[in-house]
Amino acid sequence: MRVFMLLCSLLVLTAGLVWQLGWRLPDAWNPWAPLDVRQPPNWLTHYKLSRLRGDPALCRQTLESSGLRYRAQADSPASANCPLENVWRIEQGQARLSSSFLASCPLAVAYALFERHGLQVVAQQVFGQPVVQVDHLGSFACRNIYNRKQGRLSEHATANALDISGFRLQGGQRIVLAQDWQAGGQKGDFLRRVHRAACDSFSTVLGPDYNAAHHNHFHLDMGRWQVCR
Repeated sequence: MRVFMLLCSLLVLTAGLVWQLGWRLPDAWNPWAPLDVRQPPNWLTHYKLSRLRGDPALCRQTLESSGLRYRAQADSPASANCPLENVWRIEQGQARLSSSFLASCPLAVAYALFERHGLQVVAQQVFGQPVVQVDHLGSFACRNIYNRKQGRLSEHATANALDISGFRLQGGQRIVLAQDWQAGGQKGDFLRRVHRAACDSFSTVLGPDYNAAHHNHFHLDMGRWQVCR
């Protein structure tokens, strides 16, 4: 016990000395520093994303580094079947969107991370050109998982999930999950690499290999579970 207390005292003294000398953790590795979307994801990213859910001020600060075009969305009444709080309308990222979508703050920031450090990087590696449009099937839907009458609410019910169905490249080429996931070749390789990259930013990533319900899209959400399938 005495040895343990001595070690604790030494750690506290060392930390105090380091602080006095002016050494600080880089923000990317400081769990209390705001998430900077310009920096690639690391093992603290999911924790920092979780802090955004109930902190609109921190959310707004983080969105400023996101590169997204966005606008605030008014909270819905608490009496609504699927009330929304701290939700944003995402209008564009580095690539245009097939349409704007509603997003919880963690989902919006995760999308920005994914696009910057995953999607566009993979597009350049595989095709030598950027993605200029992301096609999606929507985010917010007040429903249970798989549209079941009974069961838990889907992450879509809180605008905490986005379904992406395809991409368009600068040269005009279109990549569609429903057609190209199983086709192999360059497009199939691109989609599988994008799927893996998405797992660095989102909590749950489900693709066509997960089940038939996802044959035509990537389901990306910021729920509690870490799943990459």
